[in-house]
Amino acid sequence: MRISAFYRTFAAATLAVAASLAFAADGYRVVHTYPHDPQAYTQGLLYEDGFLYESTGLNGRSSLRMVDLETGQVLQRADVPEKYFAEGLAPWGSTLIQLTWQSHVAFVYDRFSFRLLHTFSYEGEGWGLTQDGRNLIMSDGTATLRFFDPRTFHEVRRIVVNDHGSQVTQLNELEYVRGEIYANVWHTDRIARISPSSGRVLGWIDLAGLLPDDQRSDPEAVLNGIAYDAAHDRLFVTGKLWPRLFEIKVVPEAAKLVPARRTK
Repeated sequence: MRISAFYRTFAAATLAVAASLAFAADGYRVVHTYPHDPQAYTQGLLYEDGFLYESTGLNGRSSLRMVDLETGQVLQRADVPEKYFAEGLAPWGSTLIQLTWQSHVAFVYDRFSFRLLHTFSYEGEGWGLTQDGRNLIMSDGTATLRFFDPRTFHEVRRIVVNDHGSQVTQLNELEYVRGEIYANVWHTDRIARISPSSGRVLGWIDLAGLLPDDQRSDPEAVLNGIAYDAAHDRLFVTGKLWPRLFEIKVVPEAAKLVPARRTK
């Protein structure tokens, strides 16, 4: 997620762990490809009322954006002060809530004007953010997901994400999809499907090959960004500094093992 040797080493270890986890992974089918700003260091992504909303990171480049899905055009933008490294993003009512990495502060914006309404503080790092209709759900790079009351911003509970007893760390961008938490795992091409009640990994989605390596402009141009259109059951994914955003359909592992039927 970050640009240091320490985190790259950590990510390599995470990749090794992910590769050894017991669950077979589902695959994917690309439904549609859309343009995406290749300068956007995507840290948070969501789909709301026909538009994408995106949080981009890096000090001096962090922003909140409303984006047209079809064209990738940025329709509205609020830049974040240079001292902050923006992170995950989630909607709550008529507001948008944006985390910061190591500043322990979240920004609450009016979703329509992008006017900053207020802030709140939290302990630890901020990575990904989503909500389940009752609570905000935050990742911090560990195996722990924390649940917060969106009205008081007090922690309600937490879960530890595990796959067959092995903790899954480096959980990054989050999205709540059909009663499950989807989580990018930093520096991997996999999404974990997580039970919000127990933290157990219900399955994996393997997005290897979605954007070829020769189209990734930077070592940090990794898969990060999940958005779900609940009204039309559409799943969107992208990455940091990626030139494309994809609508995908998940192909269950069992379906991948069934030979295609031939017709005359």
